[in-house]
This record gives sequence, structure tokens and C-alpha cells, in this order.
Amino acid sequence: MMDTSAVACLAALAHEHRLRMFRILVKQGPSGMPAGEIAARVGISATNTSFHLKELDRSGLLHATRQGRQIRYAVNVEGMRKLLTYLTEDCCQGRPELCGSAMAAASKVCRPAKGPVKGVVK
Repeated sequence: MMDTSAVACLAALAHEHRLRMFRILVKQGPSGMPAGEIAARVGISATNTSFHLKELDRSGLLHATRQGRQIRYAVNVEGMRKLLTYLTEDCCQGRPELCGSAMAAASKVCRPAKGPVKGVVK
């Protein structure tokens, strides 16, 4: 992922409603949900919802599919994975084993270690 793409994703998430919509859709999974249902859950108008969903779609974090008269939005797992990889690729000096988690090393998503990390001088 290029820096400009990461900035676009982070900018899209840098709004209370868009962040909430994204989190709702992450929980929903790949099936997604119609825009009207997202609007109801967030508690904003359909017009505002449409605006915010289009921003998330443009950033590559969501994708939209038309089903008749409805537009259904779902998280773009690949876009989310690319952003998370970009944000964590240099975590712990690029050495996930320093995080103290075998899961982090396997998934390449670094999590803070619990307690001091052996072999690391502060």
C-alpha cells in the first residue's frame, strides 16, 4: 500500500459516523447490509449515510453492490488487510517476535507485549 492510499483510508475513518459505520460492517462480515439499515443503526439521515458510505467506498475499505433498488455495503476485507499490514509492517523494528506473541508473528499483526520484552534494551 502506498502512503497516499493509507492516508485516504485513514481520512475516511477519521469521522465519527464513518468509523461507526465501518465497525458495524466489520462485525456484520462479508454479507454486509443495506444502506438504510446502516442509517438506522447509526441514527443519521439516509442522505448523510450515503455521503459517508461513498467516502468509505472510495477509500477502498468498503464495497457496494446493487440489489434491486437497494445498495448493500460490506467491508472490503482485502482493503482492510492492506491498511492493517501497512500500519504494522515495521512494528517492533520489523521483528514480530519482539512483541512476545506467537500469534502476532504468524499473522504479521503486532500487538504490544505484556511486560518487558526479553533482549530489548530501552
